[in-house]
Amino acid sequence: MNWVSKTADAARIELLAEELNSNVSLSLKTPQLAATLARLLVMRGIEDTETAERFLAPSLFHLHSPYLMSGMKAAVDRLDAAIERKEGILIYGDYDVDGTTAIVILKTAIELCGGSADFHVPHRIKEGYDLRGDVIERAAAAAIHLIISVDTGIRAFAAAETAHRLGVDLIVTDHHLPGQDGMPTALAVLNPNQPGCDYPCKALCGAGVAFKLAQALMELRLAQRDQAPLLKSFMKVVAIATIADAVPLTGENRVFAKLGLEALRSAVNPGLKALLEVAQVSGRPLTSGEVGFRVAPRINAAGRMDVARDVIELFSVKDAVRAREIANKLDQLNSDRQAEERRILEAIDSRFEQEPALLDSFCLVIDGDGWHRGVIGITATRVVERYCRPTLVISRDGDEAHGSGRSIRAFHLLNALESCAALFTRFGGHAHAVGFSMPAANLPDLCAHLDTYARARLTLADFEPVLDVDAELPFDQITPDLFQALRRLEPFGMGNPEPIFAARALRLMAPPRVLKEKHVKLKLSAQPAADSSDELSEVAALTTSRCHPDSAVLPRLHAQSSAGGWRKAVTYNALGWRMAERIQQAELLPGDALDIAFTLDHNDRPEFGGLELSLRDFKIPQPAAKRTSPTQLRTEN
Repeated sequence: MNWVSKTADAARIELLAEELNSNVSLSLKTPQLAATLARLLVMRGIEDTETAERFLAPSLFHLHSPYLMSGMKAAVDRLDAAIERKEGILIYGDYDVDGTTAIVILKTAIELCGGSADFHVPHRIKEGYDLRGDVIERAAAAAIHLIISVDTGIRAFAAAETAHRLGVDLIVTDHHLPGQDGMPTALAVLNPNQPGCDYPCKALCGAGVAFKLAQALMELRLAQRDQAPLLKSFMKVVAIATIADAVPLTGENRVFAKLGLEALRSAVNPGLKALLEVAQVSGRPLTSGEVGFRVAPRINAAGRMDVARDVIELFSVKDAVRAREIANKLDQLNSDRQAEERRILEAIDSRFEQEPALLDSFCLVIDGDGWHRGVIGITATRVVERYCRPTLVISRDGDEAHGSGRSIRAFHLLNALESCAALFTRFGGHAHAVGFSMPAANLPDLCAHLDTYARARLTLADFEPVLDVDAELPFDQITPDLFQALRRLEPFGMGNPEPIFAARALRLMAPPRVLKEKHVKLKLSAQPAADSSDELSEVAALTTSRCHPDSAVLPRLHAQSSAGGWRKAVTYNALGWRMAERIQQAELLPGDALDIAFTLDHNDRPEFGGLELSLRDFKIPQPAAKRTSPTQLRTEN
C-alpha cells in the first residue's frame, strides 16, 4: 500500500489541544494526550471547542428538527390525518438492512401514535428494486389511500404516476441521489439530497430519513415526557442501519451511531436480543465493526437469499422462542450467502486466470450466468478490495442482466452510469455503490463505454491502494491512557475512520504465528534504547505474556531503570487479519526490522487481555539478512 501521511494546521492543533487539556470533563491526564486527540479532531475538520464537545459527547439535544427537511410538514400532516381517520397505510420499503429497518421504525412509530400500517417488501428476484405500479394498484383496490416509501422511490416516476391516477397519496422518503428528470409526482418528498432542501445532514441513510418522519410524528402526537425514552429506543435500530449503509458517521449520523451502540448493550426487544445472541455480541458494548460485520449481514441475508419480511417479523414478534427461530434462520441464510459469495468469487478468479487481459480494464465489468442477484453487490465489494478498480458484477438471466457496482475513492460510479443511461432499463445509487438492470445484449457496449469513460478520468496511480496514516506513534507512547483517549472518537466508520498509526524500525521478536490458516500474529518490539541494560530488556520481555504490561508491573519496571528505557523494550502482539500468505511470502525471521501501520485495539480475554495492535500493513525498510532456511511459522487453530 501507499502510505499517505495526513496533515493538519499546526496552529489550530495547538490551540485546540490547550482547550481540551483545560477541559475538566474530558479528564485527559497529560498534555500529550490532549495534543494527540486535538490532531485527530482537526484532521476530521473539528477545530473549535464547541464542535469538539458535540463530537466527543453526542446527545439527543444534538438532533436536528425534522422540519428542517423539505416536505416534512406536508408529510406529517397527512400521516396525522390518516391516523385520526383510521385510514389504512402501506409502507413500501427496500429489501436490505436500510429498507427493512426503516419499515420497522416507521411502522412502530405509527402504532405508538395510535395508527396501524401494513408493509410491502419486494422480493429481490421476482420483483426487484423500487416501487411497482402493480403493488400500488392492489393497495388502491384494498382501499388504501396513503403509501409511504422508505429507502426507495426517488426515481420511481411511473409508479408515482400510477398512485396519482388512482387517487393514492404518496409520500416518498429516500436518501438516494435524485435523477436528472427531477422529483416524482408525490404529496411530499423527504430526501435531504433533493434540490432546495437545506437539511443540515445530507448523508442520512434511508432509515435515518424514515426516523425523522417518525420523530416529527411522535413530537406531534405523544406526550413530551415520552419523547426522550422513545428516541433512545429507536436509536438502536437507526444505528444498525446507519452503520450498515456505510454513510458518513458525522453530524447527526454520529448521534445515531453513538447513542444507538450504547443502547444496544441493553436491548429488550425479543427479536433484537435474539439477533445479537446468534451474532455472539450480546450483553456488552458493541463497536461499529461488530454491527457492520456480524449483525447487519444477518439482517441483509433475508433479502439477499430469501424473503425480507422475516426481518420485520423479527423486530415485531413478542415471543422469545419465535424470535430465536427467526434469528437462527437469518443466521443460516447468512451462512448460505457466504457460500454463494465464495462460489461466485471462485468463478471470477477463474475468469481472470483464463483472460488476464480483463484486468487491464480501468473499470471491471464481470458477468456470469445465474449468479445469485442477492450476492453480487457484496461480491463486487470483494473484487474492488482485491484489485482496487471500479467493478460491476452482473448476473445474466436469459435476455436480462442485473448488476451491482462498487467503486474506488477517485471514481464516481453513479455519474459513470448516468453517462450511458440509455443502456439500462433502470439504475440508481451513490458515488461508490450502484444497482441496475439492462438487456443482456447491451453488455458489450457497457464494457466498452465504461472503460473509455474511466480512462478519461483515472490514472494508474488511482489504482494503488492508499492507506491514510494519521500519525507516527513510537511504541514508548502506546499506553492504556492513550487507548482510552482514542475511544472517545468512536464509533468509527465512513467519515470518521479509525486512527491509523505508523511505527518504524521495529524488531520481530519471534517467528510469526499463523492463526486459522489465514491470520497471523507477530511479536514486535522497538529497538532497545542504547542505555538500556541487557537485564532490563529481559525484564521487559517478561511482560509480553500480555499484550500490554499490567499497570501494576510498570512501576516495578520503571524502578529498575533510572533512564526510563524500559518502555522502548516493551513488546506488543500485532494481529494481521488475512495476512498469513503475505507474511509467508516475506520470509520473515526473528530479528528482522519492520515498519508497520496499525490501529490500537484491546483484547478482553482475561487470560491474556490488554492492549494489542491490529496490523493494517507492513514494510521491510531494508533487505533482511541473508537466510539459510525458510521462515519457520508456528501454526495454531
